[in-house]
Amino acid sequence: MHLLTDSRGVPLAALISPGQRHESKYVAPLMEQVRLQGPCGRPLRRPRRLAGDKGYSYPGIRQWLRNRDIEAIIPYRSDQLAQGHGQHESFDRVAYRKRNAVERCVGWLKENRRFSTRYEKLAVNFQAMIDLAFIQRYLAVGFSDTA
Repeated sequence: MHLLTDSRGVPLAALISPGQRHESKYVAPLMEQVRLQGPCGRPLRRPRRLAGDKGYSYPGIRQWLRNRDIEAIIPYRSDQLAQGHGQHESFDRVAYRKRNAVERCVGWLKENRRFSTRYEKLAVNFQAMIDLAFIQRYLAVGFSDTA
């Protein structure tokens, strides 16, 4: 399961994929699901910044984000630094520390036994359970806080 949250840990989108596929393959489809409501006008399609761990440090992901004017807050892997990638770019460590909101949201989901064990055989049923959990989370934090 791939999860996208805002900076407060409120879930925005989730995507189910096979367990053997690398998570970096699902950044674009997951981001395309997001619609952020601003104070007025049509919903925004993309955030200003995206934080991820080193598993998302691939040139294709960085280029995809750059093409959409999204700042990548993703640390470079050690093999990339050895090749000279990322030495000229600054890394926002303060913003990266806020990435724990995603981990807290995943932890919140896994507190429910239904998600940690995954009783549903079909992905569509599992996605429905995730959607219900998102609704529960939205009700807990309040609708006005998700905008």
